[in-house]
Amino acid sequence: MAPVPGSGLAKGLAVTLRTMTKKAVTEQYPDVQPDLPPRTRGVIGLFEENCTVCMLCARECPDWCIYIDSHKETIPAATPGGRERSRNVLDRFAIDFSLCMYCGICIEVCPFDALFWSPEFEYAETDIRDLTHERDKLREWMWTVPAPPALDPGAEEPKELTTARRTAEKLTPRTEPPATGTQATEPRSAKPHATEPQPVGTQATTPEATGTQATEPRPTKPEATEPRATEPRPAKPPVTDAQPAKPPVTDAQATKPPVTDAQATKPEATEPHATEQARAAEQPTRPLGDSKQQTDQPRPDREGDA
Repeated sequence: MAPVPGSGLAKGLAVTLRTMTKKAVTEQYPDVQPDLPPRTRGVIGLFEENCTVCMLCARECPDWCIYIDSHKETIPAATPGGRERSRNVLDRFAIDFSLCMYCGICIEVCPFDALFWSPEFEYAETDIRDLTHERDKLREWMWTVPAPPALDPGAEEPKELTTARRTAEKLTPRTEPPATGTQATEPRSAKPHATEPQPVGTQATTPEATGTQATEPRPTKPEATEPRATEPRPAKPPVTDAQPAKPPVTDAQATKPPVTDAQATKPEATEPHATEQARAAEQPTRPLGDSKQQTDQPRPDREGDA
């Protein structure tokens, strides 16, 4: 279907008529500064204290517009006999914004958060050589970097803040806060002297703290003079005639018979092993040759073989 002649002109006039009745939203720059979003890519700021001269930003820059110079410095050992250390010291850090294409790769690859985006964009120069910002000027842009957005209520605390808080707690001396309120006004109860008599069965009458603790009743100990309840013990049964009485000890049992001379003198030991030793001493000893011949001969195992 062929388009109707003049339809495009009618659509354009309809748009014009709709916008003619609306209020203009043009911002009068530079009299009125624009309200830029917080992540606006204006200029790059340098936080020099965090830079370790790792050269990652200069190597990853696609335009090669970052210039870094440094030297090594030897740090003496902190303890005697320790090992010396060496670190890189930053001499120059410059960014040529006439070549920069604001890709943000240098800020993303920095492992120590030394580079930040600033929303400032008014740094035009009449000379192109002035667009190369050295580290002093890059440090000034850091004051225009907005604060990071707040974390979600359920988000974890950043590791940097946790580490800084723990370090601060270790360095600050631990001082106990002074006692306030009822604790400061509570006097300690004085111990009674040894000469002062104390009532039996009750605690010391000296008042303690004047707070709520003094009004609380305390259980009293039982008096020492109160007789303890004792269980009745069963009485021993009386001895009756049915129980056998022990026979009286007679004079014959009480007096032991005297020891006679025959009992006092013990006869000589007539043990069998003593007589065997005497017989063995009387028998003549055999020479070594005969005993060797006897040992060489086979010993009979049975009585029949012997």
